[in-house]
Amino acid sequence: EKVIEITKAYPAAHGRPVHVGNPDKIGIDVSLKPDYGDSVVVHDGEVPHFWACGVTPQNALRNARLPFAITHAPGHMFVADILSEQLKNWSVPGKWSARPCEE
Repeated sequence: EKVIEITKAYPAAHGRPVHVGNPDKIGIDVSLKPDYGDSVVVHDGEVPHFWACGVTPQNALRNARLPFAITHAPGHMFVADILSEQLKNWSVPGKWSARPCEE
C-alpha cells in the first residue's frame, strides 16, 4: 500500500502504521470517544490506519514532573528546522519487535 511505502521511510517521525484494518484487533472500540482529539468516521470502502502516538510519551513527561519539555499537542505537530529529506531513514534507538499488523 502506498501510505505504508511512503511513511516507513520516516521511522523517527511516526514511521509506518502500527496497524492497518479492523480496530478491534488492537483493542480500539470506535464507538467510544477518544481520550484525545476528535472522533474519526470511517466511511464504506475506507481502511483505517493507526500510527504510534505522541500522547503516550507526553503522559510520561507529565508524570515525570520535569520543569520543562518541548513536545506537541494533538493535531499540532512539533515543527523543527529539519527538512523531510533530512529526516528520512533516521535511525531510531531500540527496535519495534511487536507490530500488530505483522502478527
